[in-house]
Amino acid sequence: MDPVARFRLTNGARVHAIHSDADLSAKGIQQSAGLMVNYLYDLPHLADNHEEFATYNNVVASQDVQNLASEAIKQFQF
Repeated sequence: MDPVARFRLTNGARVHAIHSDADLSAKGIQQSAGLMVNYLYDLPHLADNHEEFATYNNVVASQDVQNLASEAIKQFQF
């Protein structure tokens, strides 16, 4: 859905960190709920990360981001 994320992930970046309350302006809240994502281009893994995203639609992420996602899933399960 996000063209910037799609561009970076297609080019082999991984999601390295997510920062809450990064942009609390009206525009930042509207566009990204105030969140900011850092991407990491780890040269030895670019091709593998690209294949994961392009072939399987899997987003490669750091362990910290994976842990954050796991906690979020637990919070929203009913």
